[in-house]
Amino acid sequence: MSHADLPPNTKNAALPSSSALTGSRIRQRRSALGMRQADLAKAVEISPSYLNLIEHGRRRIGGKLLVDIARALSVEPTALSSGADATVFDALHKAATDLRPNLLAEPELDRIDELSGRFPGWSGVLTQQQKRITALEAMIDSLQDRLANDPVLAEAMHEILSSVAAIRSTADILVREPDLETQWRARFHRNLNEEAERLSLRATQMLSHFEQQGDTNDGASSTAQETVEAMFDAAGHHFAAIEAHGVDAIDAVIARAAGMEDRTARDLARAMLQAYAQDAVRLPLAQFQSAAKSVGYNPSQLLHLGQGDVALILRRLATLPPDPDMPEFGLAICDASGALMFRKRITGFSIPRFGASCPLWPLYTALSRPMMPTDGVLELPNGLAYHAWAVAQPRGGAGFAAAPILNATMLLRPLQDAENALPQTALPIGSGCHVCPRDACAARRVPSVLA
Repeated sequence: MSHADLPPNTKNAALPSSSALTGSRIRQRRSALGMRQADLAKAVEISPSYLNLIEHGRRRIGGKLLVDIARALSVEPTALSSGADATVFDALHKAATDLRPNLLAEPELDRIDELSGRFPGWSGVLTQQQKRITALEAMIDSLQDRLANDPVLAEAMHEILSSVAAIRSTADILVREPDLETQWRARFHRNLNEEAERLSLRATQMLSHFEQQGDTNDGASSTAQETVEAMFDAAGHHFAAIEAHGVDAIDAVIARAAGMEDRTARDLARAMLQAYAQDAVRLPLAQFQSAAKSVGYNPSQLLHLGQGDVALILRRLATLPPDPDMPEFGLAICDASGALMFRKRITGFSIPRFGASCPLWPLYTALSRPMMPTDGVLELPNGLAYHAWAVAQPRGGAGFAAAPILNATMLLRPLQDAENALPQTALPIGSGCHVCPRDACAARRVPSVLA
């Protein structure tokens, strides 16, 4: 193949976009390898000037020369000559057509191959963004469908509205009729109390229902954090293989888990399981489980095993294997902004996945007193009580003259039967201001939905 072999009228004419794109791919691959144009031309036995014409779309290329150039560039010939991958093409086409009405300029749909060939990195970014947008739209549609057709929600809302109407009607009578007989006034007060209790119970049940719906993950897309939480929940927050074999067992654990097709979920799962494995090395299961059982699983009496790392003790208690004599434990970990990074839920105590939690939780107050462990009893509006231990500690090592990055950890345990009498120092809390009936709470951010 030589320059002279080409028809005279093609020597300086621009070639079709497919040939120009092949030349562009050759130039990009050569530049990526740090190869000079002269060196590539010498390797395939053509002149540098002819290679320059090919790279700038001024000469056709195919057959043996294309194969020789591909071999010299260590790629398959199709990587230089083929158009965009079908998946990439479809994603870019969908992105362009979906946004078409809102774009200032009409997208060049006939140049998708050129975009993919010239800018494969940016094409990949756009493709991944389009996939994520599609997944989020599907999740929104699924949630909207659930809200519109969930029979439990419909029944709960009917009962809540009925209770609200009854409370409002009764309260209106008490306000407008100041001369009511004592017997009738007492009856209305009793009705108010009963309706308020029914309203509180139904609202709590509805919240619990949505928590359970989130756990089932029945078709709605999940975030990476939700997927990893589901993996921990399915394992009971205890991974026997990692306890026995350390980090070598992590890949097998991830491979068996559902929803790990997403790279972000896999990376997050690996990071969290590596942290789990490090905890298991620092406090081996056999030693720690025996010691915890001997002191009734009381974190305060296990601190010496953590050598100053209180959060380690709290995390290990939450990951012990099931035992008939062991109480149920819940765990919550947040960063310095208060955003929940990890949670192990516990019966009766709602740890919201979305939205803000109660600012009075020791999890958050610990952030104002770094390295100072605290414990106490928490009382929910429904009367349930929990013992809580919390601490805020630096995450990783801190450098000189650098502020530490704090994480706060809180361990929860239901108040034992022997402790049924609530201490006077029990802290009244809620799960979050939007659903908490404690209107007089000084920490309230928003009005109560029950007000």
